[in-house]
Amino acid sequence: MAKKVKKATKKEIEEIKALFLEHYPDSVTELEYKNIYELLIAVMLSAQCTDKRVNIITPALFERYPDPVSLANADLDEVKSYINTCSFFNNKAKNLIKMAQSVVENYGGEIPLERDELVKLAGVGQKTANVVMIEYTGANLMAVDTHVYRVAHRLGLCDAPTALKCEEELTRKFKTDLHRLHQAMVLFGRYRCKAVKPECDDCFLAAHCKTKESFKV
Repeated sequence: MAKKVKKATKKEIEEIKALFLEHYPDSVTELEYKNIYELLIAVMLSAQCTDKRVNIITPALFERYPDPVSLANADLDEVKSYINTCSFFNNKAKNLIKMAQSVVENYGGEIPLERDELVKLAGVGQKTANVVMIEYTGANLMAVDTHVYRVAHRLGLCDAPTALKCEEELTRKFKTDLHRLHQAMVLFGRYRCKAVKPECDDCFLAAHCKTKESFKV
């Protein structure tokens, strides 16, 4: 059980927000895509899988299934063969086909651009929907993956036990620029505030860090 971490004050929250926006002014996802269909698939595949791995898998997948119609009619085993180096590929393959079938049947073959509609698709939870909306439309939404969760706890921004509760807390505290803050926290957590051996020397947030030990997720 991780020890309780001191919560950031209102003043600290404002300073943390300003520092993130200053150091990551134009951050975007590292997933590679050409349109919303490709982005949605890439985000679905990235759950508990690295963006790097997803970017290796997707070119051949997108070439074979360039649109929702082709994916809706795909053979399950064939889809699995394209994504079998990705974690949970069996489940993801089923969800990709079901997602595409729903897009064809219920949305005229067009990926819906509203979060409430996206979450109705197979394999698309709130986090996936938020990430798609953040990246594609710049929506003022927060999404919490393992990196954001870890960074938020280490900085005392959140002590919530779940990602969704953490999302609510960060949304309430930051209020604006959520899409940029999400991307900033992902990159910061991925390359600097890592789960093991975080790079704390000269860190621009060192003054606000509450712990580098806890939350090795």
